[in-house]
Amino acid sequence: MTAQPGVVHHSSSTWQQPVPPSASAERAALIEEIARAILARGTGRLLVGIDGLTAAGKTSFGHELAEWIAGTGRPVLRATLDDFKNPWKDRHLYDRESGEGYYRNAYDYERVRSLLLDPARSPEADSCALCGIDPLTQLDHSARRTPLAPDTVLVVDGVFAFRPEIDGYWDYRVWLDVDAELSVRRGAERDQGWAGSDAEAVHRDRYLVAERIYLAEVDPLPSTDVLVDNTDFARPRVLAPRRRPPVGDRAESDAHGDPDRAFRDFA
Repeated sequence: MTAQPGVVHHSSSTWQQPVPPSASAERAALIEEIARAILARGTGRLLVGIDGLTAAGKTSFGHELAEWIAGTGRPVLRATLDDFKNPWKDRHLYDRESGEGYYRNAYDYERVRSLLLDPARSPEADSCALCGIDPLTQLDHSARRTPLAPDTVLVVDGVFAFRPEIDGYWDYRVWLDVDAELSVRRGAERDQGWAGSDAEAVHRDRYLVAERIYLAEVDPLPSTDVLVDNTDFARPRVLAPRRRPPVGDRAESDAHGDPDRAFRDFA
């Protein structure tokens, strides 16, 4: 079992999204710019994390980056953190449906590390699992291995990607910015199929609440390598980084937990 150069290997999960056509020449140029910045980090294995509010466009962005990088001849693996959630059958053991419960309990970071990130980071490992529990079928795919080459680029998207449990693994961090109301609107439209009339409430009262907790507790934005305004898919743009405020600078720190202001006050 060997990794194929210039090929993107995707998770075996049924929770799949197709590779989108490029929305514009402007978007293609931005994808290329970021992909080149990632490859500049080295010729060995590289781990890329893509984070942002729900429905910010993380999966599509990851697919686009992966395709461009594979076009240079590097083997690329694609994974999403949604394929490493705790099994739904165990939800009675903990709160997973409130915003706080979702943030604390939905994801199995031990399996993210042991199945995916630790092998990808270890030079001795020759394979990893791109999926733990399929979020739709709930089947366990952890025994299905995908080969790792010495120059593999692993591109992982998902909310809370820069939590302390896994933040130290990334060689390059991307944050996609959209405001909170757009996140809710996009997510509700996307998830009508399974959430029905409750889709907006799920996004507003569970996912958005969880993301506000994440921003307030972790403050991941200052450590990202690139911040991208993904409000308009055809015209994404790189934003100025927001630096951590000096200790005691209350005016800046008050904005940390508000996704609506995440990039509205630039340093």
